[in-house]
Amino acid sequence: MKHDANVSHNAPLVGEKENLRYLELLAQSFPNIAQASTEIINLQAILNLPKGTEHFLADLHGAFPAFQHVLKNASGNIKRKVNELFGNQLRESEIRELCTLIYYPEQKLQIVKQEEKDIDDWYHITIHQLVKVCRDVSSKYTRSKVRKALPQDFSYIIQELLHERTDDNDKAEYVNSIIHTIIDTGRADDFICAICEVIHQLAIDKLHILGDIFDRGPGAHLILDLLKRYNNWDIQWGNHDILWMGACAGNDACICNVIRLCLRYANLTTLEEAYGINLVPLATFALDTYNDDPCEEFMPRTSGGSEELNAKNARLTAMMHKAIAILQFKVEAQIYHRHPEWNMLDRDILSTIDMENKTCCVDGKTYSLTSCSFPTLTIQSSLLTPE
Repeated sequence: MKHDANVSHNAPLVGEKENLRYLELLAQSFPNIAQASTEIINLQAILNLPKGTEHFLADLHGAFPAFQHVLKNASGNIKRKVNELFGNQLRESEIRELCTLIYYPEQKLQIVKQEEKDIDDWYHITIHQLVKVCRDVSSKYTRSKVRKALPQDFSYIIQELLHERTDDNDKAEYVNSIIHTIIDTGRADDFICAICEVIHQLAIDKLHILGDIFDRGPGAHLILDLLKRYNNWDIQWGNHDILWMGACAGNDACICNVIRLCLRYANLTTLEEAYGINLVPLATFALDTYNDDPCEEFMPRTSGGSEELNAKNARLTAMMHKAIAILQFKVEAQIYHRHPEWNMLDRDILSTIDMENKTCCVDGKTYSLTSCSFPTLTIQSSLLTPE
């Protein structure tokens, strides 16, 4: 290898220059050896902690009550921990009662206070049990991370209870005094609700949503509101979510598709109540256009948490469903013709309808139509005009 006389032996290499830049940035956060060493020790220790529980959920489809329940019980993870801690001490019915309290503390407390004769004794036993569960679910994390998850009102108290054990004779009276004081000051209910919320947070280290929050069920907006308050999560958007994004951005085909899916599953709550979408114009148009059409093929599906409809509302929803479906097919056909380079003209199904023979063509095959009532269609060309 030839030696380049123009290169100084003392000049730093490119890689060394990059390393120097990183070191200068790190020096802003860790200006001396002591602070840098402390951070290295901390990070190295964290690497040796047990891996936190990661929770994967997919295809939520607006099922808010089910989603909320799964988060509260961590897909059974909390009950498993309660069984491990108290399986030899409590009966199965008592374990169920404790789990229910952890999942829904406000509701369960109301029932307990109506049925329990010695509520102070129940408070004392239950708080000890909840502290034990909280200590177990927090064992995978650093004290710093646990401290950040604690509610401000009870942060100091919970920290003391988590890090002191009643099997230490010198500390037993100290712990019992804390719990007695919580009860005597009338803060037991608030404390129980607070520590149950901490258990919910620490039982799942990170939540991964694998798409499709929207469509079918009526609670997609409630799921998003809950996620905004959740401590640590990420999301992979699904095709249903992207469809709603397209509708929000003003794409006509996406708007029609979103409305159609809501009508198909009788999910008018999301549109009307959550997002303030007025469906009266569509209902008026549907009544004028399809009032004599049974629209049997477009009757809504009411399973999966959808609204239960009486015969009159189901009929109106079916007419609206058919109206928006035809609009969607027309708008999509126009898009295919504006972009022939997409090679999607075969998706223009409306232009293949044979009114006389009551058939249509899909992928080169001819199919009979169960209904051929299309008062807004004039099959003159494959480029159709919207209603």
